[in-house]
This record gives sequence, C-alpha cells and structure tokens, in this order.
Amino acid sequence: MDSVVPYRKIIHIDMDAFYASVEQLDFPELKGKPLAVGGSEVRGVISAASYEARKFGVRSAMSGILAKKLCPELVFVKPRFERYTEISRKIRKIFQEYTDLVEPLSLDEAYLDVTQNKKGNPSASLLAQEIRKRIFDETGLTASAGISINKFVAKVASDYHKPNGQKTVNPDEVVAFLEALDIRKFYGIGKVTAERMYQFGIYTGKDLKGKSLEFLEENFGKSGKHYFYIVRGIHNSPVKPNRISKSVGAERTFSENLSSEVFMEDRLASIAKELDRRLQKHKIAGKTVTLKIKYSDFTLQTRSKTLPYFVADKSILLETAKELLYQEKLKDSVRLLGISLSNLNSETKKTVVVQLKFDF
Repeated sequence: MDSVVPYRKIIHIDMDAFYASVEQLDFPELKGKPLAVGGSEVRGVISAASYEARKFGVRSAMSGILAKKLCPELVFVKPRFERYTEISRKIRKIFQEYTDLVEPLSLDEAYLDVTQNKKGNPSASLLAQEIRKRIFDETGLTASAGISINKFVAKVASDYHKPNGQKTVNPDEVVAFLEALDIRKFYGIGKVTAERMYQFGIYTGKDLKGKSLEFLEENFGKSGKHYFYIVRGIHNSPVKPNRISKSVGAERTFSENLSSEVFMEDRLASIAKELDRRLQKHKIAGKTVTLKIKYSDFTLQTRSKTLPYFVADKSILLETAKELLYQEKLKDSVRLLGISLSNLNSETKKTVVVQLKFDF
C-alpha cells in the first residue's frame, strides 16, 4: 500500500569547490590561486578545481595535461582525503542538529528533509541560511543550498547562486522554474543526452514538457518516464538517512601505462585486497563483479560477470577479475584498472510515496 505524505521541505547543501577550498583554507598561500587537487601537468586526472581555475575552463575529471594547457599558472596539489573526511564529519554533525533525515551523496553534499525539524522552524529557507552560516563559522568554508519540494528541484536550485548562495523554489513556482530551465541544467541529463534532445528540438524544460510520455519512452527508453515526471515537478524519492550503496569498488591509476595483462595481475591483486577491506568494513557481499579498464586514450571499458552466489572474498574477486581481463584482447595500453561489486545483499525494495499539498 502506498504511503501518503504532504509536500516535503527539502534542502540540498553543496559545499563550494570543497577539496580545493579545504586546501586554500589550510594553506593560505594558495588562496586566490588557480588550484587543482589531484593529477599533474604530466599525468593523472583532476579530482577538483578551485573557482580561480574554473574561470579558465578547468574542471574535475579533466586530464592534468589539458588543464595545464588551459591554465599555465595552475597549481597542482595532492588530495588529502583524511582531511576532507574529517571536515565532512563536522558538517554532518551540524546537519544532525536540525534533522535526522540526512542523506549524504558524497563528502561535500547532502539532502536534508526539514519538513519536521528539531528547531521547530517552519521556514526551510531560513534553516538553510542558518546551516550555511554554521558551516562557515565552524569550518571557515562556504556552502550553497537549494530549497524546494523534492530532491530533484532542490539539487538543481543549489547550483543557481554558487558559490556561497542559496535559492528557494516554492511549490507554486516549481513548474515555471523547470519550464524556463536550460535542458543542460537538469540534474541527470548529461552532454550526450542533451545533444540527442537538441535533435528533437528540446532545449528547455518547456520543450521537454511538450513531449508525450510515449515519445520520451520511445526515444529515451526507461529514462523517458523519469524525464516526463521530473519536468512536471514530480519526484517522490524520499530522503534516505541510511542510503544504500548499489556498488562498492576500488581502482588504481598507474604512474606508467601497462600493456601486458601479466603486469596487470599484480595490480589487480592489490585492488581486490582494498575492495575486500571495504566489503568487510561494511559487511556487504555481492554477486556481480565488474572490471573497469581505462585506456591510454582515456576511453573506458567495463566487463562484468554475475556469479550464482554472494561473494566478498578477495581471492574470488581476483580470480573473477582476471577472467574478465583475459575475456578479450585489450584495445590499447592501460592507465587505470578497477574492480567493483554490485547486485549487493544490502539492496532493498523502494517504497512508493504520493505527495499531498500543504503550506510550504
């Protein structure tokens, strides 16, 4: 039976250039400089870029070589994930003072359901303002926020006044807000999908809304139904405090490209060991093993095998990964290998939630 809830009051908090901002906080000499966390000017991929670097077009997931070409003054620093995790924990403690319904998406962003909150404050906008101030006062870092009736709209809104800003989309503003939105701003619509939408004359939310459910399903498969509903402001996924991982993985980028499977076996052994550690820590097992291969030209390939039983043992993970490695010939030399486990024993069925209206 469907559970019935009123419109929710959802806040999406997104830290501003989190990794880079932490580095500039801890090392004042880096303030105001174009900064890249991870990668280097000769190798590797960037994990994060400061706003000073973004002005030159430098972005996360970009190769360090390209980033340096775009911004010759770019400074590279090694990531310090222990430090980022430490600050992330402080921020989550602040969230918990307002609501128990906190769903972290990563170290630097989370959804908060403040429909019923510990402060007894009916204004989600004022709560977001207070939370952002608390984060700044206690960590020295800025955050942006989006506030609306569901996670999708809140996520889109949080990007509106970055950095160090917030935007509220009230219930009666949701449809107009989405209709005016550039299709590239829709969370979950990437570059490839956007290009495909352009071919059908879909450039804005209003254009998307003008397409029938049948049209969207025919041209965009299962995602078509999702697009049909989100552009109408319908997204009923609740904030999940104990968000269930759909996969657990580990990967390594090599200092030099590898061209022989034999050399890769050693690397896979250490990756399987790290994955085993993560699985034991969270007491998780899974059935589907996936090998991720990134080639020297940055093209990505995945190979998967689903076992008839749940596994969490490094020896089985390694043997399955090796089998997948030799499944077909490599296209080129390899710069990264990864092993992930999905189809986990921690997954549960989703509940359907229907929204009713009340004052926001």
